[in-house]
This record gives sequence, structure tokens and C-alpha cells, in this order.
Amino acid sequence: MDSLAKEHLHIFFFPFMAHGHMIPTLDLAKLFASRGVKASIVTTPLNVPYISKAIANTEIGIRTIKFPAVEAGLPEGCENADSLRTGSEHQGMAQKFMKATTMLQEPLEQLLEEARPDCIVSDMFFPWSTDAAAKFGIPRLVFHGTGFLSLCATECLRLYEPYKNVSSDTEPFVLPAFPGELKLIKNQLPDFMRDNVETEFSRMMNLVKESELKSYGVVVNSFYELESAYADYYRNELGRKAWHVGPVLLCNRNSEHEAHRGKEAAIDEHHCLKWLYSKKPDSVIYICFGSMANFKASQLKEIAIGLEASGQQFIWVVRKGREEEEETEAWLPEGFEKRIEGKGLIIRGWAPQVSILNHESVGGFVTHCGWNSTLEGISAGVPMVTWPVSAEQFYNEKLVTEVLKIGVAVGAKKWVRLYGDFVNNDAVEKAVSRLMVGEEAEEMRSRSKALGEKAHEAVEQGGSSYNDLNALIDELRLRRH
Repeated sequence: MDSLAKEHLHIFFFPFMAHGHMIPTLDLAKLFASRGVKASIVTTPLNVPYISKAIANTEIGIRTIKFPAVEAGLPEGCENADSLRTGSEHQGMAQKFMKATTMLQEPLEQLLEEARPDCIVSDMFFPWSTDAAAKFGIPRLVFHGTGFLSLCATECLRLYEPYKNVSSDTEPFVLPAFPGELKLIKNQLPDFMRDNVETEFSRMMNLVKESELKSYGVVVNSFYELESAYADYYRNELGRKAWHVGPVLLCNRNSEHEAHRGKEAAIDEHHCLKWLYSKKPDSVIYICFGSMANFKASQLKEIAIGLEASGQQFIWVVRKGREEEEETEAWLPEGFEKRIEGKGLIIRGWAPQVSILNHESVGGFVTHCGWNSTLEGISAGVPMVTWPVSAEQFYNEKLVTEVLKIGVAVGAKKWVRLYGDFVNNDAVEKAVSRLMVGEEAEEMRSRSKALGEKAHEAVEQGGSSYNDLNALIDELRLRRH
């Protein structure tokens, strides 16, 4: 490959302003930069300090555009979706935030005209960026940040609408024309689809789909061996141009970069790892529900009771909503922390998740099935208790529990935008015990470890993701010439 020609390829990366979207986009930029591509991150001023820390010691540049929060009716300084208030206010705030992002089109176009990159990789939530790039003859690649199965499932639901043929919200239906038999229920679908109503969000998702069809193609954070049937279906049956280049998190091979994925950790990483080193291999279960899910105090209490009853050692990351911030520790059963001393570790806030999952003491992961977390679990070779909340998480649960058979569903059955479907302590105890103890647990752990090895092989020289990234870089280079 002509490395000099590659050197001059310049790509813009434009992540949506939320940690769950920025983390994989920054990893993607690092991946391209590691192949000699000139990479630039486009973001807003308040997100620069976090991004600077995440890309330290790389050659990646940052280009800023002003975020019009006040013009969109948001408080000044609201430049990241994670900072939006929860509860009843959230819906209105989220709509204003999405409106503000559409106002970024003009400043982005000015940047594109000035820098003339060879390509822009932008988040799915910037559907207008396809047209913005087209004005200057620049190809736009869509980054959904999710895997092939969920991309295929979303498209099959859109094309065939099988959920309209069931008589109740809990009657199973099969996805038509889909590889293998995938069953869902109406309750597991997004609220606008389930209720068959047009909302701001459903209109946005229609724009996302239209812009994807007009774009140059899709970059997928996955690897072929993980979901080959769905990768083939997406490209061959649905006719989409797509490249699998993941797991992109594996571009972070040192612990310092792992620690800087996301916000500042609420616990000293060394203290956390020291605690883990005192435990036996595969003896600790890690519980974390990502940056957006926000369980109520009543649900947190059920988790605490279920964890204690399971008798398992654990690390539990708790992100409390503003409604609970004023409360005392009412979400914990009386005397809980004293009883679990030495056996459990509670982290209030952000945790160094990748470092924890990769520790030999961790033998299980309770997750909301966000794609970042799912891939982090898979790459670490750790089986999962699946607890989907919203977005595409119910499809990811199917991949983990039914296709890969490396997980146990906790029993959450309803798509609920923020708080999740209520699950009682008995279900928590059963799922945790099933994942951690016994013959079935050992089989899941063995499959998980094998998949973890395949994830690492995919990104190594000659691996499926390594080769697909090369093919994409070559195609962009040829296109420019």
C-alpha cells in the first residue's frame, strides 16, 4: 500500500455530543490515524477538554464549531446530551438539544469549505451532514455506533412492520426475511413504533434513514466473526455499502487510554484494581447501566436486595438521577453497606469500565446492552446478564442471549426511554446466580473467552476488521484520485 498517498488522506470525524457516541468515534479516529490518515475531530468548545484528554499523544487535530444552546432555548453551557435534566423535563430538553444540533450545519459547511477533507464520518444523529458534505463533493460515512444485527432488525421493522399484525403488546412476532428466527414483542420496540404515532424522534429517525441511503456508506463498530450472517444480510440483501472495523475500543492498548475512555472516574483506578486483585479469578460480577439509563430509588433497592441474596461478590456502579440526589442513601436497604463490606464495592458516578472488565477476577457483567458496553464485555471475554432499557438495546440482548449464547436475560420486557422496565429482586438474584455459578455458567464463560480472542484477532494485522479498514482507506484514496 502506498503509505505516502495514505498520509495525505484527510478525514473529519463528527461525533454526537454524548459520551456514549463520542467514545467510539474518538476510538475510530485513533484507528484511522494509526494507519497514517490525517484525522480531525469536529466538536463544540465545551467538549474540547474531554476530547483533548482522550486523544492525548496522538496526531489528531480538533476543529470547533459554536453550539447554539441559547438560541435553541437551552441553558448556556448545555453542549452535551448527558447534561440534560432527567424526569419530566427531559423530553422537552432533548427536543431542544436536537434542534440545536441542526443549527450546526452552516458552521460545519464553512469548515468543510475551508479544509476540504477527503471524507467526513459523522454520527447518525446528524442526518443533514450528508447534504452538507455533498455541497463540496465530499463523501459522508454514517457512524451509528451499533452493530449489524440491530441495523438489520431496525430496517426489517421499517420495511415490513410485522408488529402491526399482533393482537397485544406481549404477543411474539417473527422478523420477516431476517437471518435465523428472531422473535420480538411490541413492548420491546421504541414507543413511537409501538404506539404508531409520529413524534419529533420518529421524524428524526426517518431523516436518519433517508440520509443513510444517500450517503457513501456505513462504518460499523463490529467484527465479521461476531455477526457474520447479519453483516452479509446488511450488505448483500439490503444492499448497503458497509465496512466492519471494530471493536474500535481495542485501539486503546494501554491502561492510561483505557482509564480516559469517558468521564473522570469517581474512584481511583488503582484502589479499584487493588480490590479486584484480592479476589479469585471469575468470582466478581460487575454491574453498570451506562451513561443514559437512570433507575429510580425503588429499582436500585431491588438490585441491592437481589445482589445480596445471590451471595456473589460485586462491583456496582450507581448513577443516580437528580430526583434522588437530594435523598439520603434511601435506595440502599438498612445496614447494606456494612453487611457487604469486603464483598461488594459501590462506585457512585463514572467507573474505569474497560479496566474492570479486563481484570481476571471479573466473571460476569450486568449491562443495559448499549453497544459500547456489549462490545466491551465481548472483547474482555465476559458473559452478561442483559437488562435492556431503550434505543436498540433489546436487539443487542437477542444477539448476546440467543445468537451468541453468552448471556442471561434478567427479564426486562418493555422499552422505557430512561428508567427501564421494573425488575424485582428475585429476578436479579436468579439471573446473577445463573451467570456466575454452575455448569451453564462455565459454558457461557468458555464461549465468551473464545469470542474475546476472536475480537482481538479481528483487529490484528490480517484480521477481518483490519482488512476491511484497509479496503475502506484504499477506496477513499482511489476516489480522491
